[in-house]
Amino acid sequence: MRRVLARVEVDGKQVEIAFITNNMKWAASSICELYQSRWAIEVFFKQIKQTLQVCDFLGHSKQAIRWQLWSALLMYLLLRFQAWCSDWPHSFARLFTMIRGVVWDRCQLEDTLRFYGTAGDKWRMCIQPQSAYLPSFAP
Repeated sequence: MRRVLARVEVDGKQVEIAFITNNMKWAASSICELYQSRWAIEVFFKQIKQTLQVCDFLGHSKQAIRWQLWSALLMYLLLRFQAWCSDWPHSFARLFTMIRGVVWDRCQLEDTLRFYGTAGDKWRMCIQPQSAYLPSFAP
């Protein structure tokens, strides 16, 4: 067994992390890069499971689960592409929540993503607001 120590930055602070491996040929930097890549893959799958709710399957057959996984990955890819096209500066979870909230509204998705969180002058309301008083208390 081999112990590899690495200094990584976590929340702006330098932290020392120890890795245990049985690979004696690789350099310590290669082992740290491998762990970093593995961690990115773990975060990717965690994000898909939490955001796209892949853990709750509608069907129980092998083909039904396969279709649901492919559909979730396709939706993830399309949302990432949409975020890239609109220069989305926020998190993927915020993007998914925002799109889920406006998916049935009649608005342009690109405009919605562009003006999210800003006070842009091109924004138009899709629906006019109702009166702010109760009917019996009309002025």
